Amino acid sequence: MQRVGTSIMRVLLTIALMVLLVACSNINGPTPNKKLVRKAIALQLDRTQQQLTQQLHLSETPTGEIARVQITKKEPLIVQDLPTFRVQGTYNLNVKLPKRQVTQRQNPFDVYLQRQIENQTWRLLRRQPTD
Repeated sequence: MQRVGTSIMRVLLTIALMVLLVACSNINGPTPNKKLVRKAIALQLDRTQQQLTQQLHLSETPTGEIARVQITKKEPLIVQDLPTFRVQGTYNLNVKLPKRQVTQRQNPFDVYLQRQIENQTWRLLRRQPTD
């Protein structure tokens, strides 16, 4: 009889651990993938290129393509009560200039991506210097 009780306790403990693991994974939700990170890097680069184009009074903004995104770190955070991830890694950038193409390899990136309340969209956050 004692063996049956021990077996039942093991089964119940296993089920409880499985429920706990599933619950924890649902709380955390999805994390940023490479496709999303590539879009975030592209958005940051686009903003920077637009600023440079304006400051240098260029007629055209150079176009670039992001390749080989390697994520080395995903750090979960909470910002304004919403799940946020600081994602770090490297990427390659292929820039098309009027007379040639330049490839920059192993560019570091550091982006903050925040999952919105409905869990379907993400927001790119920018760090603001504090006084």
